Amino acid sequence: MQVILGAKGGALITEMTASQAMFQMVGAILENVEGDSAVTSVLEHPSAFDAVKYYCGKTGKEFRVAQANPKTGGIDVEEIRRVVTPGTCLLSIMYASNITGTIMDMEAIVKAAREINPDIYIISDAVQHAPHAIMDVEELKLDGVNFAPYKFFGTRGMGYGYVSDRVAKLPHRKILQRPEDVWELGSPTPGNFAAMSAVVDYVCWIGGHFTDKTERRQLFAAGMERIHLQERALLWRMLEGSDKVPGLRHIPGVKVYVDTEDLSCRDLIVAMSIDGIVLSRCVQEYQKRGVTVFERLNTSVYSKRIVEAIGIEGAIRVSPLHCHTVEDIDRYLEITQELAKEFAC
Repeated sequence: MQVILGAKGGALITEMTASQAMFQMVGAILENVEGDSAVTSVLEHPSAFDAVKYYCGKTGKEFRVAQANPKTGGIDVEEIRRVVTPGTCLLSIMYASNITGTIMDMEAIVKAAREINPDIYIISDAVQHAPHAIMDVEELKLDGVNFAPYKFFGTRGMGYGYVSDRVAKLPHRKILQRPEDVWELGSPTPGNFAAMSAVVDYVCWIGGHFTDKTERRQLFAAGMERIHLQERALLWRMLEGSDKVPGLRHIPGVKVYVDTEDLSCRDLIVAMSIDGIVLSRCVQEYQKRGVTVFERLNTSVYSKRIVEAIGIEGAIRVSPLHCHTVEDIDRYLEITQELAKEFAC
């Protein structure tokens, strides 16, 4: 956890899922910290959104929701200033959108919230973002972060959470005879820790090609920086294409949603659609051709609030990773071009 998040203290939460870890940290804060309201955003995964709503109902605090900017797919700092008040005890904002890949300006969001209430607790759902770029909870002074090993090609059946020192010591479910900052209940499967350690080993191995430093956090940071740059290059290729094949921005009949120019503010995710073919059928057609993509529809409890917040009914989510090659991207674009021609209105 120290290597992945840059944590120098705090406590580790281990659950079967990252969603459970989120409910744990939200509950500890809202049940034990004074305040009259808590804030989350319309873009949140249900595990974060519902955790804040549930515990607001349980503790009698006002539940406040920051609205999205449909052009950027993010949460503006001005919107944070609108919904956070001096009585707001918790702000929960996801680090990056799992539909559009938009990375929130966490530094500016944290600064704005703490200008209004210096003691506010701030947590972030980092399940989407953690595998794509370096994070530093100490630099941002975050009080909680969760992430899921399977997003790193780790194992399912384990979710991790980090909580700061001040959250770690709040009353929470625990073995009463153990220290107050221990959150672990029982004995998680050792193999799950081994799998996550192997992920860190891999990222440090990448980092070792680009730095002479030997400390593990430094190697991990260098590796994640290169992963982020590689993914940005793949995203540019997907959007702009090449002399060989046009990118999504240039294929007639293809729509790219929340397509911002500044790719440094995006993870490698694209929300798109093809004219003339419904999203569920489109996923099937891609699958027939050996490409796995996912539909995110407003008929799903996991997607409805999020897609409608950016002004659409649904999208195809395309989510490659740094291990994909330029050839993979080009093949995806070729197939997209074929589908766009085949189903042209």
